[in-house]
Amino acid sequence: MTGKLNVLGLSIAALMIVAQPALAADDPTGTWLTQAGDAKIKVGKCGANLCGNVVWLKQPIDPGTAKPAVDDKNPDRELAKRPIMGLQLFIGMHPDGANRWSGKIYNADDGQSYDSHISVADPDALKVEGCVGALCGGETWTRAK
Repeated sequence: MTGKLNVLGLSIAALMIVAQPALAADDPTGTWLTQAGDAKIKVGKCGANLCGNVVWLKQPIDPGTAKPAVDDKNPDRELAKRPIMGLQLFIGMHPDGANRWSGKIYNADDGQSYDSHISVADPDALKVEGCVGALCGGETWTRAK
C-alpha cells in the first residue's frame, strides 16, 4: 500500500508541475535585476500597457542623508522629493510588434525620460533601450530569481 501511495504522490506532483503555466519566451512580466545590479524592477500589465516599478534597491538608504533614497536628480523640485522605491520607470509602454514594447523610460540617474523599447532576448534577459532622437543606448536586465 505504501508503494502505491508513493507512486500516486509522485504522479500528482508530476501533473502539478506540467500543469503550471509555462512562461512565454517573450513575456516581459516579472522582476528584473538591472545590468548594474543596483535595482530590481517589477514589470507587470497595466491594462494594455506595461508598468515597471522599482521594488528593490541595493542601497535603499542615501548615505548622505541617512534617509530613504529619493529622486533627487529630477529637475522638478516636487518630484525630486519622491522615493525611488516604488517609482514607475516605464511610461505608456505599449505593444509595438512581436516581442517589442515601446513607450518612455524614466532614468532616475539623470532625472530624464527617454523614448524606449524593450524586448525579451531570452526568457531570462530583457533588453532595455533608451533613445534621444536616433541615438540609442541600452542594457540587458536579468530575470531575478
